[in-house]
Amino acid sequence: MTTPLPPHITDLLVRLRTRAGRPCVTWYGDGGERVELSAAVVENWVTKTTNLLVEEFDASSSCVIAIDVIPHWRSLVWSLAAWRTGAEVVEGDTGDVVVTTSPATVSGRDVVAVALPALARSLDGELPASAVDAASAVMTYGDQLGWAPPVDPDAPAVTAPRRITHGEIVAAADDAATGVPAGARALLEAPDAGLVPWLLRVVGVLVRDGSLVLASASVAAELRADPDRRARLVATERVDTDLLG
Repeated sequence: MTTPLPPHITDLLVRLRTRAGRPCVTWYGDGGERVELSAAVVENWVTKTTNLLVEEFDASSSCVIAIDVIPHWRSLVWSLAAWRTGAEVVEGDTGDVVVTTSPATVSGRDVVAVALPALARSLDGELPASAVDAASAVMTYGDQLGWAPPVDPDAPAVTAPRRITHGEIVAAADDAATGVPAGARALLEAPDAGLVPWLLRVVGVLVRDGSLVLASASVAAELRADPDRRARLVATERVDTDLLG
């Protein structure tokens, strides 16, 4: 029997919480970095991040949150949190709130500085005075969701490459994962650009009760060039749907 789609990202996050310690996102990044996040940990990160967005920036359905972060497990967390507040997610550095790995290039806006390495406790370099350092700030927020604005199903979740409302985002993600079996553990590339289409496909795997092994663009290229290494990773991570191409 096929599990019904969760009506909204909020309901997807509740579903993740029920998966407890099951693997959810495994990240293979540059320099040999491997990060494994259970479903409960992903949900916890999203909850803390949602609390930050609401308490620091009053994020809601009237807010545009720009994700100036390459496809990565961190950009996935920030995008899910933005959608949980009812905000619109855009790729780039133009929005009411800008979540970025390059805060020095963004001025005159509400800025969140994100460090990509898993063990980072702060972003290297001097931050603009108004920027929030996500590496240190997120962990200070609660593990339980505080007050959050109601999500307007008719408000845009994304507008590019096409407009998708919050009421449509889960179904759009499911469509983006067409061909991925329910419950699959899928190996996907995290390319250097194209955040929104990538988010839809990744979230679509989660909507289908699956889990993800994400490889950065450089790691994905290495895997495609080395079939033996790719086969070892597929076996080690128990991947049953290899989507690297």
